[in-house]
Amino acid sequence: MWSHIWRMTNYRRLYQPEGTYFFTLCLENREGRALVEQVDKLRAAYALAIHEMPVETHAIVILPNHLHAIWTEPGLPRFSDRWQRIKARFSLAVEDDFAPSRSKLGRREKGLWQRRFYEHAIRNEDEFGRAMDYCRMNPVKHGFVSEPQDWLYSSFTKR
Repeated sequence: MWSHIWRMTNYRRLYQPEGTYFFTLCLENREGRALVEQVDKLRAAYALAIHEMPVETHAIVILPNHLHAIWTEPGLPRFSDRWQRIKARFSLAVEDDFAPSRSKLGRREKGLWQRRFYEHAIRNEDEFGRAMDYCRMNPVKHGFVSEPQDWLYSSFTKR
């Protein structure tokens, strides 16, 4: 009688050929700092996935427990596959000190990342500008720096 309540949610994603997307990926532990503490391993995982499955990265900002990125897909979107590779490679590269839940153990997941990610298809220049501003200002919003270019883990960093 209640079986329809327990079904897995069917996530719908908008796949637009050559589309531009804004992404947010979060650690399972929202108090975690693995993304900045192990940023070299994250960058290596990201670089390898982008090499294997090229995409145009317009912006990326890495915070201690989440990241945002803006990509334009070359042809048919494969962002789910790309993020899966990045998340898996980073998870394998970091120290094995995460306590996965029973459901994650059953799926052979480490418990580092939240299972899903957020994506938004950018439809016009106004949305693109707002997404870029969001990425640029996120370290300021969270109180890590007073100027966006001072955050070391961002494509907006002045080096």
